[in-house]
Amino acid sequence: MSAIKLIVGLGNPGPEYSETRHNVGAWLIQQISHNNNSPLKVESKFKGLAVKTNISGHTSHLLIPTTYMNHSGQSVAALCNFYKYQADEILVVHDELDLPAGIAKFKTGGGHGGHNGLRDIIQQLGNQKNFHRLRIGIGHPGSAPQVTGYVLGKPPKQDKERIDASLTAALDALPLVLSGDMQKAMNQLHSFDASD
Repeated sequence: MSAIKLIVGLGNPGPEYSETRHNVGAWLIQQISHNNNSPLKVESKFKGLAVKTNISGHTSHLLIPTTYMNHSGQSVAALCNFYKYQADEILVVHDELDLPAGIAKFKTGGGHGGHNGLRDIIQQLGNQKNFHRLRIGIGHPGSAPQVTGYVLGKPPKQDKERIDASLTAALDALPLVLSGDMQKAMNQLHSFDASD
């Protein structure tokens, strides 16, 4: 496995979206930034907030696109093109409807699963899908017509606590991913369950 050189947290820009389920990817990046005392800076050429930081001895870029979710790929592609990063050197952190709140899972490659942020990243990277993902469970509202309102809503207190617990578990497993041991990271994170 290639070393991870870029960790992207997906979300929508603006205070009205900052606490919504769709922004859980951005929450993780903010947490890493805070933990490492590496403030994110506005990088207009990358259409995002970015910083290069050291996580457990591994140097990596952090990025939160400041485009709307369905244009996330513009930001990711701009930074990757500038630094010549390959798709398999990227970890994208995003909300996942198919996992309950309190569960987080790593995954390598695959389609977009209807996620507009992933769809645009795949497109902007020239249809490359072999980047790594960290899927943060947010649960499902039950029917497709409810999805938009659900992802753009704030999770209730109990769900928020479960999501926060899964983010902490993901942070604990992150050094394994950065050192190239995705299988060990998966084994560690996938045994964590704060969903009940």
